Amino acid sequence: MTELEQSIAKALDELDSAVKARAAGAQLQNLLPIFSRLDHLTEQLPKNADPELVHFLRKKSYEKARLLLQGQGARNARGTCR
Repeated sequence: MTELEQSIAKALDELDSAVKARAAGAQLQNLLPIFSRLDHLTEQLPKNADPELVHFLRKKSYEKARLLLQGQGARNARGTCR
């Protein structure tokens, strides 16, 4: 995994933790900075980046992107995109 992909994975894990904390009753955290960071990191991906990862990030399918980066891409349900 590249350094950029590691940064994306870290941001996705942070987002996942924040959402789970909220579901458990924690105070609502502002997620906009995480979304902005993910957008910025996505823009930095090189042209030869994994097309599936790029697709997931551009479509805001963050859980699918997270699973892919964790090597669990097979767990992703097939979406409606062609």
